[in-house]
This record gives sequence, structure tokens and C-alpha cells, in this order.
Amino acid sequence: MTSSDLSSLEMIRRFIESPTVSRDSNLELIEFIRDYLADLGVESHVFKNTEKTKASIYATLGPTDKPGIMLAGHTDVVPVDGQEWHTDPWSLVEKDGKLFGRGTTDMKGFCAIALTFAPLFLERGLKTPIHYGFTFEEEINRVGINAILDGIKDFPVHPAMCIVGEPSEMKVVVAHKGKKSIRCRVRGLECHSSLAPTGVNAIEYAAELIAYVRSLSREFSEREHDEAYDIPFTTLSVGLIQGGTALNIVSKDCTFQFEFRHLPKDDPEELYDRIVGYAKDELEPRMHAVHADTGVTFEIMSEFPALDTDPGEEVVSVAKRLSQQNDHGKVAFGTEASVISRHGRIPTVVCGPGSIDQAHKPNEFIAVEQVAKCEAFMHRLADMVCVN
Repeated sequence: MTSSDLSSLEMIRRFIESPTVSRDSNLELIEFIRDYLADLGVESHVFKNTEKTKASIYATLGPTDKPGIMLAGHTDVVPVDGQEWHTDPWSLVEKDGKLFGRGTTDMKGFCAIALTFAPLFLERGLKTPIHYGFTFEEEINRVGINAILDGIKDFPVHPAMCIVGEPSEMKVVVAHKGKKSIRCRVRGLECHSSLAPTGVNAIEYAAELIAYVRSLSREFSEREHDEAYDIPFTTLSVGLIQGGTALNIVSKDCTFQFEFRHLPKDDPEELYDRIVGYAKDELEPRMHAVHADTGVTFEIMSEFPALDTDPGEEVVSVAKRLSQQNDHGKVAFGTEASVISRHGRIPTVVCGPGSIDQAHKPNEFIAVEQVAKCEAFMHRLADMVCVN
């Protein structure tokens, strides 16, 4: 059997057996994809990171002088450290109508199925091209999709539309929330707790700022809702905090991390500026009144924009036709679709097999039924874009 004879199940197994955790290299899998396509006569473009340890891959099947449909997904997966798996996460196990393995749902299943159909697309003759875009580091900072978008910006032809196969149970998603993650450092003035008024308690000032973040979260919960989302408003939450050395020492340092998940209609920069403004205008003057070498600093850890594709875009009707769905939805989790839409200016939707409820968990699985639905999607795509 040659690589081009692989079934969807065999291709998924091949993907799962390559442990492409985001912190590690994915080059072995990217090289497999490149060689697989090369055996079919398809040229690929590989875009590596600065360290040359990871890469994204982009390829066009069919005519290169006209825009086509891009099928996109990430090759990296989250770690399995500390998780209790009942099976080897790096070996595909089929049981009770489910395929177990890290990345089966998020989202090697879609990438593998899409790649499996390359021979069929080519055999039937493409009148409209299919573009593949498989990336690295989606689970960290989404630089892999930017590598593709930057790499193809001077190409004469770009995709007309894109379908990102993140797990949506093959439902069409036109919008999702954006995210901004922030690290805040509060620098105070240390002293003995019996002399607390002469110091600047970093923990207490951090607590004031956290309370302000919480007040903003309540404010947004009372604004106009978008009921298409499970959580129909912009949210803010604090996830980590560290500070202090001893109970009898006024804390010199306190660091906490927070994020907001914003609806497309809410401006994340305006929200961020309000938080920074509160620190600079309300907290720092009181801190500086005690000692000049105190203050609050902010660091953007990661961010991605919201997706907000117009339901009237052609990609929406195409995805509905391929998935045999009559409606579309919105989700709270983020994807590379928003980057493709905004940075690449390519109309994009999310539609892929599996449930987001299984993502990142131990014993991650994709239902065989979902694989079959994705295969049917690809067959309809072939009917749409192929000559024969």
C-alpha cells in the first residue's frame, strides 16, 4: 500500500502517532504531508518558524490561476502531562464507535480526512482549486497561520474562501469570541507588617485592580446580549495570582493573569485601555505618594480577534450545502478562522467533525459517526469543485 492509498482511518492513525505537542517540533508530520502530496504531483510550500523547529504547510490542488476553497487546520495538540488516559494517547484506539487519541477531535481528524481526499480530488479533475493550509502553534499563539498568510501574500492567486475544520459537530459556525490574555505586575514597597502604613502593599493594590476587572465583567453581563452564544456577553476572569513572602511582611510584588473573551461587537482595545487607565489614574498616584519606585505594569501574553463572518458571504452558503445544514451558529471558543478572515481577508467559517467538549481532555475521542459525516462533506465538495 502506498501513502496515497490510505483510508481516512489510516490517515488519522498516522497523524495521531506523530506527537506534535505545541511545545515540540511538528516537522516529522509536516514532512509526511509534503511527501504525501509530492507523490501525487502536488507542490507544497513550507513556512518554518525562526528556530526552524516547526512549520506550516500550504498546497494547491488543481488550477493555480484561479481562487479556490481553502481547507485549514492546525497540526499541534495540547500536552497529555498529568492526565489519566485509559489508552496510549499517541496510538489510535477504536472502541464503542469512538476513535481515541490525542488530537482526534482537536483537530487532526479533520486535517487527516481532508488530506485523504487529495487523490480523489485530483482523479476527478478540479475546475476549482482546493487549498490546504495546515499550521503549527495554534494552541499557543497562532503564529503558524500567520506564517502561511504572510508567506502567500505575494502569490498571484489567494483562496476565495476558507473552511476551518475545528470541532463543531459538522455545524456551520460564522462567529466566535475573541480573546486577550494579560499578565499584570504590581510593584509595591516592602516593610514589616507592624509598619504597614509606611509600605505599599502590592497584594492589596492587586486586589483593588482585580475588583475593578470583576466590576467590568458585571457591567458587560448587563449590556445587550447576543443570544446566539452559550455565554451571550463579553466576560473577564482572573485565573492566576502570586504574591507575598510572609504574613508579617507587607508584600513587595504581586502578579496575576487575567483574560477577556469578547463578542465581535465589543472593542478589546477599549476594554484594555480602561483597565490600564484605572491602574494609572486611580492606583499609581496613591502608590507614588508613598514611594516613587512603585507601580503597575501590563504584558499582553496572547490574543486573537473575534470571528464575525457575514451570513450572506458565499462561504456560508457553500459550507451549509456541503454539511447539509440549514442554519449557522456562534461559539465561545476561538480558532484560526478569525485570523484568516481578518489578516488574510479571506471569508471564513468553522465546520469540522467532533465536539469541542472532548478537546484538551484525557481520553479525547472523535465519534466514528462524525468521521463519516466529514467524509460525506468531502464527497460533496468533490462533486462541487471537480469536473468528473
